[in-house]
Amino acid sequence: MRGRNAFTLVGVNPALDQFAETAATLEKDARETADMAPDPARRPAAPELEVIVVRVPLVRRSLSSPAGNISSGSSISVLHSLASRSRPHETHSLNLDSMTRPIRIGLQLQPQQQPDYGVIRDTVLRAEDAGADIVFNWDHFYPLYGNPDGAHFECWTMLGAWAEQTERVEIGALVTGGGYRNPDLLADMARTVDHISGGRLILGIGSGWFERDYDEYGYEFGTKGSRLDLLAEYMPRIVNRLGKLNPQPTRHIPILIGGGGPKKTLPMVAKYADIWHSFGEMETHAEKSEILAQRCAEAGRRPEDIERSTSWPGADEAPSYVELGITQFTVGVGGPDYDLTELREAIAWRDDNSAPPLTGLS
Repeated sequence: MRGRNAFTLVGVNPALDQFAETAATLEKDARETADMAPDPARRPAAPELEVIVVRVPLVRRSLSSPAGNISSGSSISVLHSLASRSRPHETHSLNLDSMTRPIRIGLQLQPQQQPDYGVIRDTVLRAEDAGADIVFNWDHFYPLYGNPDGAHFECWTMLGAWAEQTERVEIGALVTGGGYRNPDLLADMARTVDHISGGRLILGIGSGWFERDYDEYGYEFGTKGSRLDLLAEYMPRIVNRLGKLNPQPTRHIPILIGGGGPKKTLPMVAKYADIWHSFGEMETHAEKSEILAQRCAEAGRRPEDIERSTSWPGADEAPSYVELGITQFTVGVGGPDYDLTELREAIAWRDDNSAPPLTGLS
């Protein structure tokens, strides 16, 4: 049974940093009130703070379901519960106090091998209702595996639809092919999707690599180096155009750059990226992180200001990646079935390991 000097703070879909600040303020005020008691012997015990964070998916009509049916996942899911001074999280294998960012789980919904767009639409809803933080697609024109001539849908048209149908998740491409669109036009597209979504777009971009996309759609494939040079030429144009548009984006649109080349990609990450999506094993990431830190110093930026992202390595390996500073993990899933089992496993791991550190709680 909890004592009189006990408090419960419940947050529904909260911004974690603001929620942590509120919790700390609540406990501070409770301590100060207790200390004001005139008789020290009758002062109440140190306050106990119970923190409950719940995610409530908003009820939405599934556009591909029969009229009147409600999309799945409308129940409340408790993500972080009973996080108090008197009850630590027994399952944490991470040093949460050392984490400066919350762990985030993304889904890369690969729009291939499924000719019924309604299935893709419903998968986005299922991912949001399951608790995903981000839903990405990719920017290709043909499938990357399976039937090479199988069904496939275009990236940015789809993002506009996702912006309307979702309520909470961030959305974006992992990643946009840098050479497929005029950079000023791409900036305008991003600004528009940002407004449609209410400020939930991530502008993911890379140099491109899938030769068939280029050949079939009439783009010059060139070499890896020439494609990176083109991206380096386009990045300042994108940033410049974003600053000229009327109306302006609803927020600073986070730029995600994918890749890890030390000579061309990492300097662009250091200069422009808010999120760096890297590939490879832990040793490779550690090595390239050191190079990125050098490039950030040259660009006058702090490397810790860049969020680190990679593919989901599984629950056993993920803690080691977090120790390297990676806090965003993405599960890839393709059609036709879009099985979200692995996504749910990653979300469950996040919920067990990423309760927000609450300043002022011991």
